[in-house]
Amino acid sequence: MKAFAFVFLAGIAALTGMPAAADPLLEVTEFADLTAGKDPIILDIRGDAYAKGHIEGAVSAPYALFRGPDENPGQLVPVDQLETTYEGLGLVMDRPIIIVSEGDSDNDFGAAARVYWTLKSSGFTDLAVLNGGMTAWGQAGLPLDRNAVEPQPSDLDITWDNRWTADTQEVADVVDGKRQAVLVDARPPEFYEGKQAHEVAARPGTIPGAQNLAHSSFFQSGSTSIGQVEDVAGLKSALGIDDGEEVVSFCNTGHWAATDWFAMSELAGIENVKLYPGSMVEYSQTDNEMANVPGLLENLLNQFR
Repeated sequence: MKAFAFVFLAGIAALTGMPAAADPLLEVTEFADLTAGKDPIILDIRGDAYAKGHIEGAVSAPYALFRGPDENPGQLVPVDQLETTYEGLGLVMDRPIIIVSEGDSDNDFGAAARVYWTLKSSGFTDLAVLNGGMTAWGQAGLPLDRNAVEPQPSDLDITWDNRWTADTQEVADVVDGKRQAVLVDARPPEFYEGKQAHEVAARPGTIPGAQNLAHSSFFQSGSTSIGQVEDVAGLKSALGIDDGEEVVSFCNTGHWAATDWFAMSELAGIENVKLYPGSMVEYSQTDNEMANVPGLLENLLNQFR
């Protein structure tokens, strides 16, 4: 297992036209020009902060709508439930969707990335994340609206596309040598090394054979906006990814892992990158083999460090 602390960034690339499905980042400074006449659906995923001020026309779509139960927060939401949620938000397939989070930390970006991944897996194709979220919006001095938007309900028929999803059995098969994939742990090193664990994880540690590429690696120091991946070949080489090889990104609950998935799949254009939504919380609750699991005494000491 290896831990990487590389930053594969070129800074934020300037956009010159309305982002198509292949352009997943929308910069705040380009927002007005690039959305003019496009009638996008703006999903504000911040929850209660929506009422304090949001982008004009944005619909409140709290992140919790896209998450699992407390005992397994990363668990996939049932497709029929997602469909009902989408219809209530007024989502339709033929309008662009822009996802807006708070954007106050690199940790927060995972929420936008997870919603993006969920929507993409549900069949939506014209998707973008507002880079830097409402923090960047405020820093640019752009206006806020406090009028809540009541969306017009839609009628959808959603089918989940498994191309970007890995489940626990598939991950266990990788560990057992029955399946080939590069496992990427998106958590900070202290989680990867077993010194810290999520509060509802059954055990600290990581998946055997996983490499550590913390989600924060894709952000310039002090920035809450994700950067473009410049050295794709270097990233693939560092992680040992061969062309077309399956890659599985995981963390504790599929939140930080969504950032790694987004960076590798949507920004770097690496094929066959999957997100393991349940991640270590789900995996640790099974009897599958784990690595970097501390002994009883070490585990006790870690809780007081």
